[in-house]
Amino acid sequence: MINAGDLRPGSTVERGGQLLQVLEFAHIKLGRGTAVVRTKLKNLSTGAVTEETFRPEEKFGRARIERTEAQYLYRDGDSFVVMNNQTYDQTPLSAEQIGDGVRWLKENETVTLLTHDDRILGVELPIAVELEVTETDPGFRGDTANAGTKPATLETGATVDVPLFVSSGDRVRIDTRSGRYMERA
Repeated sequence: MINAGDLRPGSTVERGGQLLQVLEFAHIKLGRGTAVVRTKLKNLSTGAVTEETFRPEEKFGRARIERTEAQYLYRDGDSFVVMNNQTYDQTPLSAEQIGDGVRWLKENETVTLLTHDDRILGVELPIAVELEVTETDPGFRGDTANAGTKPATLETGATVDVPLFVSSGDRVRIDTRSGRYMERA
């Protein structure tokens, strides 16, 4: 069991037979009263996000999430096929299971499968991925109207803002959590 006061973003708990992932967490001390814990929880079965408030001593069941390394192989229509690196089993995943990470996936990329009771909940991508810029406008010196950035299309089809010195064919490192340019690779 885990107390509500011990919850942190990214942790997964079980309540009422539902798996809930903590997206946001705030421990708030009220004036003369007791403290409360405000959370934003995502139901991993339905995808619904709710905001709830708890007393810090309320208890939740700890969910055991298994992490296994897998490799993204290819896209087949609307599904994304990954292969478990230990058993070599190939599993098709939907775009909903992968989430926003679909924008950063390229073939042969290593990902982490999140499973609970032999059911795949989702995919965890590396913090940073290295992608090639396929198309971008040339940057002009002195063009500071756009705060020194310009849009660039990456090999996966995603569009990000990059500095003016980045050109087509360059390899860049992208933060998968925020979707922002980090550095030139």
